[in-house]
Amino acid sequence: MDADRADPAYAPDMGIWPLRGRRADVAIAAGTGTFVIGWTLASVTNGAQLGALGWVLLVITPAVLLVRRRYPLAVCVATFLACAVYYPFVGAGSPLLLTFVVALGAVAAEGRVVAAFVMAAVAMAATVFGDLVGPRRHLGDIALFMMLGWLVAAVAVGAVLHGRKAYLREAEQRAAAAERSREEEARRRATEERLRIARELHDVLGHNLSLINVQAGAALHRLDKAAADPPEFRGALDAIKSTSRLALQELRATLGVLRQVDEHAPLTPTPSLVGLADLLDRARTAGLVVRGEIEGDAVPLPSDVDHAAYRIVQEALTNVTRHARAQTAIVRIRYGDGEVRVRIDDDGHGAAERATLTSVGNGIRGMDERARALGGELTATSRQGGGFTVVARLPLGADS
Repeated sequence: MDADRADPAYAPDMGIWPLRGRRADVAIAAGTGTFVIGWTLASVTNGAQLGALGWVLLVITPAVLLVRRRYPLAVCVATFLACAVYYPFVGAGSPLLLTFVVALGAVAAEGRVVAAFVMAAVAMAATVFGDLVGPRRHLGDIALFMMLGWLVAAVAVGAVLHGRKAYLREAEQRAAAAERSREEEARRRATEERLRIARELHDVLGHNLSLINVQAGAALHRLDKAAADPPEFRGALDAIKSTSRLALQELRATLGVLRQVDEHAPLTPTPSLVGLADLLDRARTAGLVVRGEIEGDAVPLPSDVDHAAYRIVQEALTNVTRHARAQTAIVRIRYGDGEVRVRIDDDGHGAAERATLTSVGNGIRGMDERARALGGELTATSRQGGGFTVVARLPLGADS
């Protein structure tokens, strides 16, 4: 990974100030170069000599500061060598040493404090050596101490910047860890609540359904031994037993989903329109005349849509048998372009009860929520002249 990408300072920033990333590098390099060249030009006008080598060093040395954060040590060495060539061989008064100070701070800012101190020591040693072996001293004791102070200050500032960046990274990591902990806690609480609901359903609803199934079987057994065997009793008891058994199977499947902490698919198949015929047969055992119609070419449906369509038909037929006092019901499944429509019509009465159910009942509210969760819609209205119609439009774009 490139250093500029790893450095948080290179993160995209839409603001203009404060400068960050590449814009900050350009500003520092340009500012340093302007100051160095301007000061040097002022020295030239006062009689100092500046040849071609001097101009090359004055232009190139500040320019290499553009990549000081990507290659901090290499830039520091390059500015040191430029100063080592410029001062003995060009000689014109110039603050070119400032480029080395900036590069030295960049080395320390990247966490290489020891390397920065070594480079500062080498620079001081070279300066002292050059002054001692030269024909005359260019720097006095005060100037040497000031130079030492600048180098130490550059390393110290760079070390402080490195510590600040490390602190910010640690703070970001702590914040990310805290966010992960909150998410894990939320998942744990959701899992506990799901398991609590599963236990309640198993203990209450499962127990009652089991009793219904057992009692229906016992009643059928008594009818087998009795002399009288009214066929309507046997048919009703058969319907109770088979329906309660199916309800127990679906309850177990639902409990399995609630207990799935790892989100694996349930072993029991999810109810779908494949079982529509059986669903209509169970409605007929309650004394309702039910007719099913398929319009259009049946296509494989996404599992979410298939399951929602089945549940809407199931709930609508349950409402018909419980509230409508209807004789017949028609279930139409129409496959269209990018959607499937489910329509249930009945010839029932009890408009007041149905209106109340539509406004506050959980049945139609649940059907509406299923349709809306898939991006569809559901309408449930009384027809003029009697009867009730439920229409659900389910787009095929959602899949589990």
